[in-house]
Amino acid sequence: MFNLALYYHLKPYLPWRLRIAARRVLARRARRDSQHTWPINPAAGFTPPGWPGWPDGKKFAFVLTHDVEGPLGVTRCRQLMQLEKGLGFCSSFNFVPEGEYNVPRELREELQAAGCEIGVHDLHHDGKLYWTKEDFAKKARQINRYLKEWGSTGFRSGFMLRNLEWLHQLNIQYDASTFDTDPFEPEPDGVGTIFPFLKKNGTGNGYVELPYTLVQDSTLFISLQETSIDIWTKKLDWIVSRGGMAMLIVHPDYVNFGPGKSGPREFPAALYQKFLEYVKTKYAGQYWQTLPKDLVQWYLQTQDVKRPPAMRENSPAK
Repeated sequence: MFNLALYYHLKPYLPWRLRIAARRVLARRARRDSQHTWPINPAAGFTPPGWPGWPDGKKFAFVLTHDVEGPLGVTRCRQLMQLEKGLGFCSSFNFVPEGEYNVPRELREELQAAGCEIGVHDLHHDGKLYWTKEDFAKKARQINRYLKEWGSTGFRSGFMLRNLEWLHQLNIQYDASTFDTDPFEPEPDGVGTIFPFLKKNGTGNGYVELPYTLVQDSTLFISLQETSIDIWTKKLDWIVSRGGMAMLIVHPDYVNFGPGKSGPREFPAALYQKFLEYVKTKYAGQYWQTLPKDLVQWYLQTQDVKRPPAMRENSPAK
């Protein structure tokens, strides 16, 4: 973790253009070195023992999530929600509690009223969440306060940094900080599955882990500079063939809803819309489009897993 710690210490002082240039060089190298395991890792498609299939005989689960990284992302949440709602989709918005922006209560309530879910995204989103166990314990108490205040049951760490054992200190029903395969992340080791799984601690309590399985928008359009949704559709078709969970992360910060040309940190909203239309058209009636929290509730019931006491106690009040 030393190199990562050094990078996140220096990151605020490094020009964005320098960081993105280095990221693109590393992304090209990672893509070349991972051609047999990305975007598809065949080993991740094996069905878990005893898997009963998705509700109502659906072929796959389709889960949309959004990580809001900065003030610009906050201003674009409504447009993103409206785009999805117009096509019949719902999603989860993950906000940074103590980052570089305030999280308006009115926005959270508006998104929830529209059928969206609100999750907690790290604490500061500065890459320092897991530096020491003692520091994490202090931050966990702060994160738990926001989970309770926002009525949230899910968490995702910044930059997909993670320690699945330490996360037992959070009052969560699920974590979404892992992936099946993603060689472009700071910690590139994936969990090697496109299905949810239970992460228990020594006392039998635990949470459900939800790995994202579709390429992040920032990786696809900014780091790799792709101009089509072909990688998304190819991976989705494979997930469907394996009956897995298609979970996507789209950052409102990077979605350009304007008529003008997208900037170097953006991609056209039309690409995301085209992907949603692809799902809706090609797989009409075959997908379970659900929120992470609802998928977790179904998973615990369907798998006949005894719900840990921590999960019952920390459910948001109705």
